[in-house]
Amino acid sequence: MLQRIFTIVIAFPMALVLIALAVANRHDVRLVLDPFRPDTPALSLVLPFYAYLFGVLALGIIAGGLAVWFGQGHWRHAARVRTQEARRWQAEADRLTRERDANATGGSRQLIAKSR
Repeated sequence: MLQRIFTIVIAFPMALVLIALAVANRHDVRLVLDPFRPDTPALSLVLPFYAYLFGVLALGIIAGGLAVWFGQGHWRHAARVRTQEARRWQAEADRLTRERDANATGGSRQLIAKSR
């Protein structure tokens, strides 16, 4: 429910604003990546302005995702450790159950043999 509210209230209007900016900024813009010779740059990029807007938006999404992923690393580590621990305890419980069943079967055979 919260995700639906987020989509309607925040994401949808932001998408409309980005589309409006893309339509209004279709002209080419030159991005100069040479700070020492801005008049005759060795490295420049000419794209429509909306391409820069969407590129920066994509970089922001990727950077935010990476930040969250690295920030939650300790939780993933704790989950791995606890999963291994749970598997170890389950294996121990299975082993003890097999031993108990083997002893119970062997013990009943001994009782039958003694009664004869």
